Amino acid sequence: MEKHTFSAIIHKEDDLYVAECPEVGTVSQGNTIEEAVENLREATELYLEEFPLTV
Repeated sequence: MEKHTFSAIIHKEDDLYVAECPEVGTVSQGNTIEEAVENLREATELYLEEFPLTV
């Protein structure tokens, strides 16, 4: 399995942290930065299973 490194842009909206992956376009949120990043990782993995990167 090939590994890729992606960026995570994190900002706070009200009481939640929002994490975005600009390379893929996935977005997620969490109560902490760590939770937002983990949720983003999961969302990105699921997205890439359905829509693999083409190089």
